[in-house]
Amino acid sequence: MISVDDAVLRITSAFAPLESETEPIGKACGRVLAADAIAALDQPPAPVSSMDGYAVRASDVTAPASLRVIGAAPAGHPFAGQVGKGEAVRIFTGGVVPNGADAIVIQEDAELDADTVLLKVPATPGRHVRAAGLDFKRGSTLAAKGHRLTARDLSLLATGDIAKVEVRHRPRIAFAATGDELSRPGEARKEGGIVASSGYGLAAMIENWGGEAHDLGILPDTVEALAELPAKAVGADLIVTLGGASVGDHDLVKSALAPHGFVLDFWRIAMRPGKPLIFGKLGNTPLLGLPGNPVSTLVCALLFLKPAIAAMLGTDTRTPLRSARLAHDLAANDTRQDYLRARLEIRDGELWAEPFAIQDSSMLSVFAAADALVLRMPHAPAAGTGERIDVIVLD
Repeated sequence: MISVDDAVLRITSAFAPLESETEPIGKACGRVLAADAIAALDQPPAPVSSMDGYAVRASDVTAPASLRVIGAAPAGHPFAGQVGKGEAVRIFTGGVVPNGADAIVIQEDAELDADTVLLKVPATPGRHVRAAGLDFKRGSTLAAKGHRLTARDLSLLATGDIAKVEVRHRPRIAFAATGDELSRPGEARKEGGIVASSGYGLAAMIENWGGEAHDLGILPDTVEALAELPAKAVGADLIVTLGGASVGDHDLVKSALAPHGFVLDFWRIAMRPGKPLIFGKLGNTPLLGLPGNPVSTLVCALLFLKPAIAAMLGTDTRTPLRSARLAHDLAANDTRQDYLRARLEIRDGELWAEPFAIQDSSMLSVFAAADALVLRMPHAPAAGTGERIDVIVLD
């Protein structure tokens, strides 16, 4: 058996960032940039007013003063002239500050009488003026290569006059469940059979992580059925099997796929849940065989499939850890790296993790209720209540 860290390294090393494509920003949410997104203009492009009021020369309003109103500057309709000595321009929020003016006196501090305005307070240069380029300058990097675009990013890019972006192709992940006992939800179950569940969670994970999920269905436990996998997965960047990684199934997978160019890299990892895990290449396409127990499937997807997708997107492949305090005692760990399903809560401003009493890898109800995985290294000594531990926060 190999370590989790070694397995992650060997898996991620098999991938390089995918090619890029151009997408309109309206369709780019969740996509990963393949090149920096550069602002095409200053924002704001010109000095603008942050308030409704009057654009003035600050030197004219050192004390209450009466100025002649020579025009208006609503947003989108700049005043074409020049503000001279003793003059003011009525301005509205977002309006371009006219040439000659360097301050805004808000309307609450002004009284208009025909074409004369009485300004009751002194003005200071720059008051209520948003300088050109206050938010960002032309040529600024608004989002860097490798960044996954959020809804907020899209508004920022639009403000920078960016209509299209270069993004990585979404990794195409083809997956198939294996097992004679499996049936779809709502279908008639076979005698002694169970409902196939992991694929639904796996597909959602793939999409959330920036991939493109392709469900190839359920394959029977036969050499003939598994031999159809290469044809079904044409065009995939990664093939994933759910099940087929235990001792007997491992031999079946090898015998079914070896004639199609399958080469095994490793099998079995010193971890819990999920010891039986296959990684290799089917021809030129990497293949990841996840264990069949539902919790093992999804935990291994988080630990190994997510970094593989990140490697194809050119993003960070590391699994982030957070520190928490342990809510109850834990016994010493054995030789396998353990991932305990746990609830999280905040107590007095600190994060606490409470592992569930039962950690069976078939119990999806426990995994669904969990907020995190508590990481226990091989041979970790007993840990007492309140000790600091590392956790992987779910969702």
